[in-house]
Amino acid sequence: MKYAGLLVMPAGFFLSIAALVLFSDPALRTTFVVCGLAVELLGLGVAVRGHMEPRPKENSPAARP
Repeated sequence: MKYAGLLVMPAGFFLSIAALVLFSDPALRTTFVVCGLAVELLGLGVAVRGHMEPRPKENSPAARP
């Protein structure tokens, strides 16, 4: 999953850049830039969650003090 997040972040960046280049209407341009930033944040979230260590289960020996 961490690699998927790392691939999604540039997609959001290029979506934002393409919106700035292609659209002349400011409202439409702003909407696509915000969507591109949201895609980048989702990709960052997936990448961070992919690098986190899993939590120990309540019944596992690692969870006991």
